[in-house]
Amino acid sequence: MSAALVLATIEVLVPSFISLGFALGAAMVGLLLVFGVSASGLALTLAVFAVLSLISYLLMRKFFALPTGQVKIWHKDVND
Repeated sequence: MSAALVLATIEVLVPSFISLGFALGAAMVGLLLVFGVSASGLALTLAVFAVLSLISYLLMRKFFALPTGQVKIWHKDVND
């Protein structure tokens, strides 16, 4: 759960959606461990973390992405 907090803090400082996927994966693994669902070793726990992080990243990419073909076009510069 501490790793999830650190990764979420990194996401706030450097917005990229990458750290947020890892933070959600770490939080879900932490919740699984709190509720007594544990893997049979470190390797399996890391594999569960990787799968949950990938799933959360793909879901965020699906729901928060720009619509297909939409590009942000700037008509005015900051220095204008």
